[in-house]
Amino acid sequence: MNRLFRFIQPQLLPQLGKWLIIASVAAALAGSASAIFLKSLDAATAWRVSHPWVIWLLPLAGLAVGLVYQWVGKPVDAGNNLLIDEIHDPKKVVPLRMVPLVLGGTVISHMFGASVGREGTAVQMGGALADQLTHLFRLQHGDRRILLMAGMSAGFASVFGTPLAGAIFGLEVLAIGRMRYDALFPCVVAGIVADQVCLAWGVHHTPYSVTEFVAVGPWSVLAVVIAGILFGLVGMLFANATHKLGALVKRFIPYAPARPVVGGVVIAVAVFGLDAYRYIGLGIPEIVQSFQMPMYPWDFLGKLVFTVASLGTGFKGGEVTPLFYIGATLGNTLAPLLHMPLSLMAAIGFVAVFAGAANVPIATTLMAIELFGAQIAPLAAIGCVTAYLFSGHSGIYRAQRIGEGKHGHQAAGD
Repeated sequence: MNRLFRFIQPQLLPQLGKWLIIASVAAALAGSASAIFLKSLDAATAWRVSHPWVIWLLPLAGLAVGLVYQWVGKPVDAGNNLLIDEIHDPKKVVPLRMVPLVLGGTVISHMFGASVGREGTAVQMGGALADQLTHLFRLQHGDRRILLMAGMSAGFASVFGTPLAGAIFGLEVLAIGRMRYDALFPCVVAGIVADQVCLAWGVHHTPYSVTEFVAVGPWSVLAVVIAGILFGLVGMLFANATHKLGALVKRFIPYAPARPVVGGVVIAVAVFGLDAYRYIGLGIPEIVQSFQMPMYPWDFLGKLVFTVASLGTGFKGGEVTPLFYIGATLGNTLAPLLHMPLSLMAAIGFVAVFAGAANVPIATTLMAIELFGAQIAPLAAIGCVTAYLFSGHSGIYRAQRIGEGKHGHQAAGD
């Protein structure tokens, strides 16, 4: 009996119990916030779709969000990068105001036609809400890092309905080539609990159906590698273009609230002039269509341009759902060229462009399994890892660090 007691390492039980409680509380907060956010986003999107003329109010919406952030949101304006920086170098608890600011800013951006996502909002809410528990549980810097990671995992998991991908995202996104396994248990608990809490609020996630799979063989592997290279390059293009446009806009428009006004004017004119309503908002209907029928070959580029313009000029929201759109439509276009099933390539593109842009190949492989089924796992992994390797060492998150270079001959930081 004593030997068995020593074997189960009883000293670990208090730690497991501690993080089971803390991560579950953080996850309940994040899952509830995501449910409120997703329901609000659905209402805002439905209203915008039924009132297409509101695109002309996008500049005013941008001004309103910009002014609010100028007056009370400067400490949290860095968004996801603030959370990542706090994990790397803990300083002070993330202000709770991040939650209503990013939620309201994102919903308004969607309501009036900006092309932004939702992951950034959910991750920021999850991280900020989790961090409020720091003082309640009297956590030191090391434990606070883990708590923030769990909050990020909870936000990601609940907004997409992918608990395992969310858990690994919180571990993988911090540094290229390295993961902190001391946070594995809290992140897994947070991802699973947050997803269940969000579902308990009555949230329904969009289903995606892969109607045809192919066996792993010489051609299917080669086809996915070729596509993966393109997915990675497009992911890199998206990240670099967003950063460069943001820097350029800040240089020429020093007053922050004016930036989304200018961006809103440009986007509204372009949407109306080009009849490009398919490229604004989340674009969920177009993503679903990309699994079912051929899309325009320029759809991925259209979504990329409008999303870069929206994020680069200061509209609030995430990057990931637009990256899903870009990847799914690009995969749709590549499918006949590579003699591969349309829905399969749309699914691989869906996760692989995000894998390249965010440098999270493991999380995105798990996401593919959770969204599309285990049968896609081998080819999805090849696509995500290839995209990751060919997307360079930059990404959509500026605060992400380089732990290890992506290539054996390249040192970290090269």
